[in-house]
Amino acid sequence: MYDELLKFAVQLAKAAGGIQLAYFRGDRLSIETKSNVYDVVTRADRESEELIAGMIAERYPDHAILGEEGGCRGNAASDWRWVVDPLDGTTNYSQGLPLFTVSIALQYRGETIVGVVYAPYLNELFTATKGGGAYLQYASREPERIRVGEKQTLATSVIASGFPYDKDVNPDNNSDNVARIIPYVRDVRRLGSAAYDISCVAAGLLDGYWELALHEWDVCAAELILAEAGGVVCDLRRDRGISIVAGNGAIVKEILKYVR
Repeated sequence: MYDELLKFAVQLAKAAGGIQLAYFRGDRLSIETKSNVYDVVTRADRESEELIAGMIAERYPDHAILGEEGGCRGNAASDWRWVVDPLDGTTNYSQGLPLFTVSIALQYRGETIVGVVYAPYLNELFTATKGGGAYLQYASREPERIRVGEKQTLATSVIASGFPYDKDVNPDNNSDNVARIIPYVRDVRRLGSAAYDISCVAAGLLDGYWELALHEWDVCAAELILAEAGGVVCDLRRDRGISIVAGNGAIVKEILKYVR
Protein backbone atom coordinates (compact mmCIF):
# COMPACT_ATOMS: atom_id res chain seq x y z
CA MET A 1 0.00 0.00 0.00
CA TYR A 2 2.85 2.36 0.83
CA ASP A 3 5.48 0.89 -1.49
CA GLU A 4 6.05 4.01 -3.59
CA LEU A 5 6.35 6.23 -0.53
CA LEU A 6 8.80 3.80 1.05
CA LYS A 7 10.84 3.64 -2.15
CA PHE A 8 11.07 7.43 -2.19
CA ALA A 9 12.04 7.57 1.50
CA VAL A 10 14.85 5.08 0.84
CA GLN A 11 15.97 7.21 -2.10
CA LEU A 12 16.11 10.25 0.20
CA ALA A 13 18.11 8.40 2.85
CA LYS A 14 20.65 7.03 0.41
CA ALA A 15 21.12 10.42 -1.24
CA ALA A 16 21.83 11.99 2.16
CA GLY A 17 24.11 9.09 3.02
CA GLY A 18 26.15 9.83 -0.08
CA ILE A 19 26.81 13.36 1.17
CA GLN A 20 27.87 12.03 4.56
CA LEU A 21 30.27 9.49 3.15
CA ALA A 22 31.84 12.14 0.93
CA TYR A 23 32.78 14.26 3.97
CA PHE A 24 33.43 11.44 6.44
CA ARG A 25 36.88 11.44 8.07
CA GLY A 26 37.80 14.46 5.97
CA ASP A 27 38.92 17.96 6.86
CA ARG A 28 35.91 19.84 5.44
CA LEU A 29 33.29 19.10 8.11
CA SER A 30 33.01 22.71 9.39
CA ILE A 31 32.11 21.51 12.89
CA GLU A 32 30.10 24.01 14.94
CA THR A 33 28.15 23.92 18.22
CA LYS A 34 24.43 24.59 18.69
CA SER A 35 22.77 24.67 22.11
CA ASN A 36 25.99 24.10 24.06
CA VAL A 37 29.56 22.87 23.64
CA TYR A 38 28.42 19.24 23.64
CA ASP A 39 25.82 19.72 20.88
CA VAL A 40 27.64 19.68 17.55
CA VAL A 41 26.58 20.09 13.93
CA THR A 42 28.52 19.67 10.69
CA ARG A 43 28.06 20.78 7.12
CA ALA A 44 27.03 17.19 6.35
CA ASP A 45 24.04 17.54 8.73
CA ARG A 46 22.90 20.74 7.07
CA GLU A 47 23.55 19.70 3.47
CA SER A 48 21.84 16.35 4.05
CA GLU A 49 18.69 17.99 5.37
CA GLU A 50 18.60 20.58 2.60
CA LEU A 51 18.90 17.82 0.01
CA ILE A 52 16.12 15.80 1.63
CA ALA A 53 13.83 18.83 2.03
CA GLY A 54 14.47 19.91 -1.54
CA MET A 55 13.67 16.47 -2.95
CA ILE A 56 10.46 16.28 -0.90
CA ALA A 57 9.38 19.78 -1.96
CA GLU A 58 9.95 18.90 -5.60
CA ARG A 59 8.08 15.59 -5.43
CA TYR A 60 5.39 16.50 -2.88
CA PRO A 61 5.13 20.32 -2.75
CA ASP A 62 2.05 20.23 -0.50
CA HIS A 63 3.69 18.14 2.26
CA ALA A 64 4.99 19.44 5.60
CA ILE A 65 8.49 18.70 6.89
CA LEU A 66 9.92 18.65 10.41
CA GLY A 67 13.72 18.46 10.42
CA GLU A 68 16.30 18.65 13.17
CA GLU A 69 18.28 21.41 11.50
CA GLY A 70 15.62 23.34 9.57
CA GLY A 71 12.62 22.98 11.88
CA CYS A 72 9.15 23.13 10.33
CA ARG A 73 8.74 23.98 6.65
CA GLY A 74 6.31 23.30 3.84
CA ASN A 75 2.53 23.27 4.20
CA ALA A 76 1.77 23.23 7.94
CA ALA A 77 -1.88 22.37 7.22
CA SER A 78 -1.04 19.27 5.19
CA ASP A 79 -2.23 15.80 6.22
CA TRP A 80 1.26 14.58 5.26
CA ARG A 81 4.36 15.31 7.32
CA TRP A 82 7.94 14.10 6.92
CA VAL A 83 9.99 13.82 10.12
CA VAL A 84 13.70 13.94 9.36
CA ASP A 85 16.90 13.54 11.32
CA PRO A 86 19.41 14.03 8.52
CA LEU A 87 22.37 12.75 10.55
CA ASP A 88 21.63 10.98 13.82
CA GLY A 89 24.92 10.41 15.61
CA THR A 90 26.70 13.63 14.74
CA THR A 91 29.15 13.27 17.63
CA ASN A 92 30.21 9.88 16.28
CA TYR A 93 30.39 11.28 12.76
CA SER A 94 32.48 14.31 13.74
CA GLN A 95 34.91 12.03 15.58
CA GLY A 96 35.31 9.73 12.59
CA LEU A 97 33.39 6.89 14.22
CA PRO A 98 31.36 4.90 11.67
CA LEU A 99 28.05 4.56 13.51
CA PHE A 100 25.67 7.27 12.28
CA THR A 101 22.33 7.17 10.49
CA VAL A 102 19.79 9.00 8.35
CA SER A 103 16.30 8.74 9.88
CA ILE A 104 13.22 9.53 7.79
CA ALA A 105 9.56 8.99 8.68
CA LEU A 106 6.36 9.91 6.90
CA GLN A 107 3.16 10.57 8.82
CA TYR A 108 -0.40 10.77 7.50
CA ARG A 109 -2.85 12.60 9.77
CA GLY A 110 -0.51 12.11 12.71
CA GLU A 111 0.11 8.39 12.21
CA THR A 112 3.53 7.19 11.08
CA ILE A 113 3.13 5.03 7.98
CA VAL A 114 6.70 4.82 6.62
CA GLY A 115 9.98 4.56 8.48
CA VAL A 116 13.55 4.35 7.17
CA VAL A 117 16.79 4.26 9.16
CA TYR A 118 19.93 4.03 7.03
CA ALA A 119 23.49 3.61 8.29
CA PRO A 120 25.61 4.72 5.30
CA TYR A 121 29.06 3.53 6.39
CA LEU A 122 27.74 0.17 7.61
CA ASN A 123 25.45 -0.07 4.56
CA GLU A 124 22.54 -1.23 6.70
CA LEU A 125 18.99 -0.27 5.79
CA PHE A 126 16.09 -0.70 8.22
CA THR A 127 12.62 -0.11 6.77
CA ALA A 128 8.97 -0.48 7.75
CA THR A 129 5.51 0.44 6.55
CA LYS A 130 2.37 0.52 8.67
CA GLY A 131 0.97 -3.02 8.66
CA GLY A 132 3.68 -4.22 6.28
CA GLY A 133 6.34 -5.51 8.65
CA ALA A 134 9.91 -4.42 9.32
CA TYR A 135 12.99 -5.34 7.29
CA LEU A 136 16.77 -5.10 7.42
CA GLN A 137 18.97 -5.16 4.32
CA TYR A 138 22.72 -5.72 4.64
CA ALA A 139 24.82 -4.42 1.74
CA SER A 140 23.66 -6.15 -1.48
CA ARG A 141 21.69 -8.91 0.26
CA GLU A 142 17.94 -9.16 -0.08
CA PRO A 143 15.91 -7.49 2.69
CA GLU A 144 15.13 -9.85 5.55
CA ARG A 145 12.11 -9.54 7.80
CA ILE A 146 13.11 -8.77 11.38
CA ARG A 147 11.59 -9.51 14.77
CA VAL A 148 12.34 -8.18 18.22
CA GLY A 149 14.34 -10.55 20.45
CA GLU A 150 12.73 -13.07 22.78
CA LYS A 151 14.88 -12.77 25.92
CA GLN A 152 12.94 -12.48 29.15
CA THR A 153 15.57 -11.47 31.72
CA LEU A 154 18.00 -8.58 32.09
CA ALA A 155 20.75 -10.96 33.18
CA THR A 156 20.90 -12.39 29.66
CA SER A 157 20.29 -9.06 27.89
CA VAL A 158 22.50 -6.47 26.22
CA ILE A 159 20.73 -3.13 26.33
CA ALA A 160 21.58 0.37 25.14
CA SER A 161 21.07 3.91 26.35
CA GLY A 162 22.31 7.46 25.86
CA PHE A 163 22.52 10.89 27.44
CA PRO A 164 21.05 14.33 26.62
CA TYR A 165 23.23 17.11 25.22
CA ASP A 166 22.49 19.25 28.29
CA LYS A 167 23.46 16.51 30.74
CA ASP A 168 25.46 19.03 32.79
CA VAL A 169 22.27 20.91 33.77
CA ASN A 170 19.37 18.59 32.87
CA PRO A 171 18.00 16.70 35.91
CA ASP A 172 17.00 13.93 33.47
CA ASN A 173 20.68 13.27 32.70
CA ASN A 174 20.19 9.47 32.98
CA SER A 175 23.35 8.81 35.01
CA ASP A 176 21.39 7.54 38.02
CA ASN A 177 19.45 5.08 35.85
CA VAL A 178 22.65 3.68 34.35
CA ALA A 179 24.16 3.19 37.81
CA ARG A 180 21.05 1.34 39.00
CA ILE A 181 20.68 -1.04 36.07
CA ILE A 182 24.31 -2.01 35.28
CA PRO A 183 24.62 -4.65 38.03
CA TYR A 184 21.61 -6.54 36.67
CA VAL A 185 22.28 -6.77 32.92
CA ARG A 186 24.71 -8.75 30.80
CA ASP A 187 26.02 -5.40 29.52
CA VAL A 188 25.10 -1.88 28.45
CA ARG A 189 26.05 -0.21 25.17
CA ARG A 190 26.21 3.47 24.22
CA LEU A 191 26.03 3.49 20.40
CA GLY A 192 25.39 7.21 19.91
CA SER A 193 22.40 7.12 17.54
CA ALA A 194 18.93 6.68 19.02
CA ALA A 195 17.47 5.70 15.65
CA TYR A 196 20.08 2.96 15.26
CA ASP A 197 19.63 1.78 18.86
CA ILE A 198 15.89 1.31 18.44
CA SER A 199 16.31 -0.31 15.02
CA CYS A 200 18.81 -2.77 16.49
CA VAL A 201 16.25 -3.67 19.16
CA ALA A 202 13.74 -4.28 16.36
CA ALA A 203 16.20 -6.68 14.72
CA GLY A 204 17.06 -8.51 17.94
CA LEU A 205 20.65 -7.23 17.83
CA LEU A 206 19.99 -5.42 21.11
CA ASP A 207 17.50 -6.64 23.68
CA GLY A 208 16.31 -3.31 25.01
CA TYR A 209 16.89 0.42 25.03
CA TRP A 210 15.97 3.45 27.08
CA GLU A 211 16.81 7.12 26.81
CA LEU A 212 15.56 10.42 28.18
CA ALA A 213 15.00 13.86 26.64
CA LEU A 214 14.91 12.80 22.99
CA HIS A 215 13.18 14.61 20.09
CA GLU A 216 10.53 13.46 17.64
CA TRP A 217 13.04 13.26 14.78
CA ASP A 218 15.24 10.93 16.87
CA VAL A 219 12.59 8.25 17.28
CA CYS A 220 9.76 8.64 14.75
CA ALA A 221 11.02 6.29 12.03
CA ALA A 222 12.60 3.77 14.38
CA GLU A 223 9.50 3.46 16.56
CA LEU A 224 7.51 2.30 13.53
CA ILE A 225 10.26 -0.18 12.65
CA LEU A 226 10.19 -1.52 16.22
CA ALA A 227 6.39 -1.76 16.31
CA GLU A 228 6.29 -3.62 13.00
CA ALA A 229 8.94 -6.00 14.39
CA GLY A 230 6.70 -6.88 17.33
CA GLY A 231 8.33 -4.61 19.90
CA VAL A 232 6.81 -2.09 22.29
CA VAL A 233 7.68 1.40 23.42
CA CYS A 234 6.81 2.74 26.85
CA ASP A 235 6.54 6.52 27.14
CA LEU A 236 8.04 7.64 30.46
CA ARG A 237 6.10 10.91 30.20
CA ARG A 238 8.82 13.25 31.41
CA ASP A 239 8.49 17.02 31.11
CA ARG A 240 11.63 17.41 28.97
CA GLY A 241 11.48 15.91 25.49
CA ILE A 242 10.61 12.30 24.67
CA SER A 243 11.73 9.67 27.20
CA ILE A 244 11.16 6.02 26.29
CA VAL A 245 11.88 2.38 27.06
CA ALA A 246 11.86 -0.03 24.10
CA GLY A 247 12.09 -3.80 23.68
CA ASN A 248 9.82 -6.80 23.90
CA GLY A 249 7.15 -6.61 26.58
CA ALA A 250 9.09 -8.58 29.19
CA ILE A 251 12.33 -6.63 28.84
CA VAL A 252 10.51 -3.28 28.93
CA LYS A 253 8.95 -4.30 32.25
CA GLU A 254 12.36 -5.34 33.59
CA ILE A 255 14.04 -2.08 32.55
CA LEU A 256 11.25 -0.08 34.15
CA LYS A 257 12.21 -1.54 37.54
CA TYR A 258 15.41 0.52 37.42
CA VAL A 259 14.73 3.44 35.09
CA ARG A 260 12.83 6.30 36.75
